[in-house]
Order: sequence, then C-alpha cells, then structure tokens
Amino acid sequence: MGTARFGAVRPDHPVARAVQRVAGSPRFVRIGRRLAPATDQVVHRLTGGRWTVTELVLPVAILTTTGARSGRPRTVTLATAPVGRDLYVVGSNFGQQQHPAWSTNLLAHPDATVEFRRRTYPVTAHLLDPAEKAEVWPRLTAMWPPFDDYASRSGRDLRVFRLSPA
Repeated sequence: MGTARFGAVRPDHPVARAVQRVAGSPRFVRIGRRLAPATDQVVHRLTGGRWTVTELVLPVAILTTTGARSGRPRTVTLATAPVGRDLYVVGSNFGQQQHPAWSTNLLAHPDATVEFRRRTYPVTAHLLDPAEKAEVWPRLTAMWPPFDDYASRSGRDLRVFRLSPA
C-alpha cells in the first residue's frame, strides 16, 4: 500500500495531506460525517459509477450489507485499503463513540457485495483479531492518518474488516 497511487492523488501528495489534516478535526467530523458519504453516493450515481469525490484522495469501495435488524440491503461508501484481492475497511465512524451500523451489519451477516474499481462482486467479511489488526494498522494509518485521531477520539477499539472475494 504505502504511497501507491489509488486515485487522482497519492496519499502522500500535499493536497491529500491537507485533506487529512482537515478530516481529522472535530469541526469537519460534525459536518463531514454526514456530507462526505452523501456527496460520494450522489456523485457515484450521477457519473454512472465512474467515480466519487473521496477517490481523489483515497480508494473507495461501495459496500452493500444486510441490515442486522431489518434484513434489508444497506449501502455505504467507505475508504478502503486494497491488498492483493482483499479490501480492508475501518469502522472509524469519523471518531464517534458508537460503531458504524455497517460494521454491526457485517458481524450479523458477513456475506456482502462490494463495488470497487467499477467491478461489483460478492465478498465475505472477516473481523480482524487484535494480532491481525496490529499487523495491518500501520498500513491503514499510512494511507489515512486520521484513523489514529478517530480511534483516540472515539474511546473504542475500531473494528477492522478484511473483505475477501467470495
């Protein structure tokens, strides 16, 4: 992973670093946690699935899970770290105290669908155990340093999932 080019801007590019500084701020979290995912979904639809705004700085996956309580499909746009054929996603919830709903959905129903790089395919989610998480965490924070801020601000152990093609 490291500084590999994922979208239009590498994670170590000055523009990406500026976005990372802003994204880690509490003020951005209040607004961005609602605005960023909604904007990504609208842009994704309007461009026929060709891109999202977040992809300018980070690789993005569109994850469709099964609701833990409702049993209905739930779709969310997530930053992702591709490693081989697998994708890693972090349940940061922008540093909020509660885990994101999509992570609870994956715990209840690990079979999901992901759209990544204009391909849609089934995946199976695996919640990383502490040793697995410790191994991959430096790569995740190299890609998106605000994950450390989100972890300390939330006061919880952030869930990290590996999404493997089913």
